[in-house]
Amino acid sequence: MTDFKKINDLTGWAVFLVSLVVYIFTIEETASFWDSGEFIAIAYKLEVSHPPGAPLFMLIGRLFSFLSFGDVTQVAYWINMSSAVASAFTILFLYWSIVMLGRKLIDAKEGEANNFQKLLLLGAGAVGALAFTFTDSFWFSAVEGEVYALSSFFTAVVFWAILKWELVGDESRANKWLVFIAYMLGLSTGIHLLGLVTLPALGLIYYFKKYQNPTWKGGILAVIASLVLIVVINSFIIPGLPTLAGAFEITFVNTFGLPFGSGALFLTILVIAAIILGLRYTAKKDFVNANTLILSMAFILIGYACYAVILIRSRADPPIDQNNPEDVMTFISYLKREQYGSRPLLKGQYFNAPQAGTRRGAPVYYKADGSYKIKDYKTIVDWDPEYTTFLPRMWSSNPGHPQTYMAKTGLRPGEKPSFIQNLSFMFNHQIGHMYLRYFMFNFAGRESDIQDADWIGPFESNEGVPKTILENKGRNQYFMIPLILGLIGFFFQFNKDPKRFAATLMFFILTGLALVIYLNSPPIEPRERDYIYVGSYYVFAFWIGFSVIAIGNSLLRKKAAKSMVIASIAIGMLAPVILAKENWDDHDRSGRYLSIDSARNFLASCAPNAILFTGGDNDTFPLWYLQEVEGYRTDVRVVVMSYYETDWYIDQTATKMNDSEAFPYSLTIDNYREGTNDLLFINEMAQFAGQIADLDDYLDIVKRDVDGFKLTMQSGDKLMSVPTEVLKLDIDTTAVLQDGIIPDKLKEYVTPTMFFAFKKDQNGELQSRVLTKGQMMLLDLIVHNNWERPIYFNYTSVTSLNFNLDPYLVQEGMAYRLLPIMNPNGGGRDMINTDLMYKNITEEMQFRGLDNPKANLNEDYRGFIQNHRSMFTALADGFISEGDTAKAKEILDMGMEKMPVEASPFDLSSLGFVQGYFDIGETDIATEMALDMSEQFNSELSYLQDKLRYGKRDWRSKTQALRYIETLLRANGKTEEAEKVRAMLEAQNVRFEINYRDF
Repeated sequence: MTDFKKINDLTGWAVFLVSLVVYIFTIEETASFWDSGEFIAIAYKLEVSHPPGAPLFMLIGRLFSFLSFGDVTQVAYWINMSSAVASAFTILFLYWSIVMLGRKLIDAKEGEANNFQKLLLLGAGAVGALAFTFTDSFWFSAVEGEVYALSSFFTAVVFWAILKWELVGDESRANKWLVFIAYMLGLSTGIHLLGLVTLPALGLIYYFKKYQNPTWKGGILAVIASLVLIVVINSFIIPGLPTLAGAFEITFVNTFGLPFGSGALFLTILVIAAIILGLRYTAKKDFVNANTLILSMAFILIGYACYAVILIRSRADPPIDQNNPEDVMTFISYLKREQYGSRPLLKGQYFNAPQAGTRRGAPVYYKADGSYKIKDYKTIVDWDPEYTTFLPRMWSSNPGHPQTYMAKTGLRPGEKPSFIQNLSFMFNHQIGHMYLRYFMFNFAGRESDIQDADWIGPFESNEGVPKTILENKGRNQYFMIPLILGLIGFFFQFNKDPKRFAATLMFFILTGLALVIYLNSPPIEPRERDYIYVGSYYVFAFWIGFSVIAIGNSLLRKKAAKSMVIASIAIGMLAPVILAKENWDDHDRSGRYLSIDSARNFLASCAPNAILFTGGDNDTFPLWYLQEVEGYRTDVRVVVMSYYETDWYIDQTATKMNDSEAFPYSLTIDNYREGTNDLLFINEMAQFAGQIADLDDYLDIVKRDVDGFKLTMQSGDKLMSVPTEVLKLDIDTTAVLQDGIIPDKLKEYVTPTMFFAFKKDQNGELQSRVLTKGQMMLLDLIVHNNWERPIYFNYTSVTSLNFNLDPYLVQEGMAYRLLPIMNPNGGGRDMINTDLMYKNITEEMQFRGLDNPKANLNEDYRGFIQNHRSMFTALADGFISEGDTAKAKEILDMGMEKMPVEASPFDLSSLGFVQGYFDIGETDIATEMALDMSEQFNSELSYLQDKLRYGKRDWRSKTQALRYIETLLRANGKTEEAEKVRAMLEAQNVRFEINYRDF
């Protein structure tokens, strides 16, 4: 093995090729759920994503989109391919990094390694790199158009460059590597900030290279200096320079009367001048280190300058323009992610801390009349000091989280958490559940793809595990082989090369445990967050690779033979082989399209020129993708309810976008600007006692900002109120009937008055005592749209409202249309336009791949399958109510054909099929389905019993489902079958009493 460098390079490229082929074969063919749809859309048209943006991802994605050659249906595939290519390069640099670090672990001096040792190095690099190739979290990000694959690429390049720098003896050449590293770090800010956490590893390697006799004190100081550098970049350069630019901007524009942008321009010139002068001065004085530092900071800024794309594109007012960061002041807020709020880190309040008061904070500006004007002030909340602590772990502003904190810690309402309970939550939930569980997912095994599933070890028995879990594609059993090999490599590097072990360990900690502490995660997340910590899994792959050298060294001591080397590599290869075998089926995304088909089905449910209100990410981002990339139904305006609470988003709805006209509002920017009418308090006024306020009149009061309807708060601020708990809107029934918007079958239910009653709980108390700004604007839209444009809601958006629209909603597919008709059955959402919904389902909607048992329909997809099944059963119920059992059977059969249980197991929506088949007289089908469903639910309940997971939503819902099935069977004369289900329930109840009396 005379030319080791050449063979090493070729082996690295071979590993790159293997990973690339794997990712190409398993790549998502379209836009997946969550942020992918948004990122693909903003990359394709260079639009503005959610804060803090990803401008470099956007530019790279745009370049890859050109490979679609005008076929818009292929754009998503090629932007996803950018992640696949970046991930394959990550594997390449990982391989080279393992080999470089491995040189220090073989029992030979530099350049004196024998062929056996060289082969061990190649094997170590291949094993570690291929193991990481197939890890759960990294593979997940590698095949979708998201920022995490590119972020991993930059992290890998930076760490590899650190190791290359260490090998360079000539200082002038070595400093070039430092500048390169700085530039990569600057560019990486345009993707994600993960690359910054490599700096402490760089600091330690720098220290060990520069000081031949290192000490603990020196090492600690090197780490501290590196952490300070992270803080400088993360807290001062990235948000700090724009903040400073904002201060200059306000001074130059408001005080000196100069044009907009002059303050930011002045700071830019100042920074450039300072860099030039600094470089010249340090070069003249021969201050090499200072010169390199200034040059490095300059290259960080050059890379960071890619953020100018956000400003440039926002000023073009694209359809996706989140936060509208088109000037210095809004750009600062965008970069700081201010819309998401913040969590206390080192000192702060507990989740149930009482407020001790509020203070006025920094002003919030907007542009008007040639200057910046104050539209609001940030609010600073002072908390009861008795409820504040060092390192607060139990804090969230989400109103649904306190109950979970109490459940996890045993706290009673109003009880102050102890510091021990605070730390217990950190260790058990944040570190245990939200990190170590994910770590074990990647190197030990995973129970299933169901959220909050546990990891599994080598002795996990399949006895008593329900079929739906056993056959879940996310159930992966690695027998802890990757974990054990990684631990062998961990201790081996610790013994053989403690210096670089310290750097590697620091890298591992900062991308894992330290990140856990920094993020301070809440008790509930909308999805698993394992992808956040992929950097630590990347480092662990080093140790998996080093295990080959450790095992090889041990074997070679017994017998110096090639077979010993091959045996050690073969043992190491067990890790990537078992990872690939177990993970392939749940990472192969080929042949699934529901993320886009569900979005298409939402849009297809809407009439031309409609307005569709949506809720969360998965309700929205795939729709954006379809409209912005594939150009489907651009006449429909998609409105995100959570964004609708902001003035910038309301402004966007008041302008034309694509083929959708502007919304008609009576309220103006003065009525909804930030700080104005953010919340309107529901407060029955004496003059309205026993009355219902007219909605149109009330909106006029809001528009005129009438003081008589305002409440004076403790702070002295006056806030608008809603004078009654119900608002009414008079309807011109003649006009709406003439316009033809009412289905013939529902014309008899047209109402002359619509009542918008604020929701109450079972005790008759208001669920919320406020009307939010977005909901105020929705009411304004309903009134002044005057039924000219169809208004639709999906399930999540309509349930988020504080007032009740249910009596006036008609289902036409996956969406509910608001119409001036009163539900004759009361307040439920069970009115259906059967003819139109039938046409939409059978002619307009798509259900590709849902009948394929081999398709990777994970939990996200199964949730949307449940929604679609509910749509089919709702239409079937509509036909049954009309007496059309033939159509009902056709729809029920179609639903079972499109979404068979072989591809996606029974869920709660499947109960509707049992009910439907019973109602149309298909008793045998219904009975068989009911019994199969009971067996599935019963086995799942038994599994939950075995795991003592009674807090799970599944436990309650499936117990109720069994009761419902028993009732259905009895009601349809199936007494014997009902008794079987009853026996299942009783057995579950007995086990519950035995296992969990004190729950």
